[in-house]
Amino acid sequence: MSQSTMPPDVRLVDVVKEFAEVRAVDGISLEIPRGSFFALLGPSGCGKTTTLRMIGGFEEPTEGTIYLGAEPVTGKPPYRRDVNTVFQSYALFPHLTIFENVAFGLRRRGVGKNDVRGRVLSILELVGLSGMDKRKPRQLSGGQQQRVALARALVNRPRVLLLDEPLGALDLKLRKQMQLELKAIQNDVAITFIHVTHDQEEAMTMADSIAIMNAGHIEQLGTPTDLYENPTTAFVAGFLGISNLLPGTVSGPNTVRLVEGTE
Repeated sequence: MSQSTMPPDVRLVDVVKEFAEVRAVDGISLEIPRGSFFALLGPSGCGKTTTLRMIGGFEEPTEGTIYLGAEPVTGKPPYRRDVNTVFQSYALFPHLTIFENVAFGLRRRGVGKNDVRGRVLSILELVGLSGMDKRKPRQLSGGQQQRVALARALVNRPRVLLLDEPLGALDLKLRKQMQLELKAIQNDVAITFIHVTHDQEEAMTMADSIAIMNAGHIEQLGTPTDLYENPTTAFVAGFLGISNLLPGTVSGPNTVRLVEGTE
């Protein structure tokens, strides 16, 4: 089966999520191609994190279906879905070494000792932590701890990696550095990354495709260039930067007169 005929790694069909009287996600449908870096971007409360949690199995949709590849996974718990999640809090085990933190999931799955060692050291090299396997999390910087969390998720070779505001706890300089490193790692492992963020620059720097969310629905979906150069709504144009909004008035059928006089 060629890449073009493979099913998307993730597909959402008419997905709705309600909490009491609040409709957090309002009937969204999208497809995320295999091996892509996909971002869910939007302001707080737009439904992006809820959407990510439904893909991971931490929340169940009120309506609609979620597929991983060709398999419907709606109703399946997280451990029965071929996904791993990296959280903003890292969630490392403080009493375990970096090696044991990364090896934890492999050991639980019964992977052989020699294979565990080879895979852990290989993934630590990939994320730039060679030689640090015997340290404890408290001996690492915030950026290094984030890399450990990433290595722990990737070592299991999931179909999809979910990233929930993974750089939010880092300072600005380190965040910019990690944006480039995350993109490079994703290119190396060729695993589908789904990244939730409210940071426009972060999404535009890393993602192949971005879904801009607003009030529980997808306002626009496209490449970073498409979204910036051809926003289809005032919300998208304003969210990506006021510099691409030009005031004007409708002067006729399919005609807008800009303030400076051009049409």
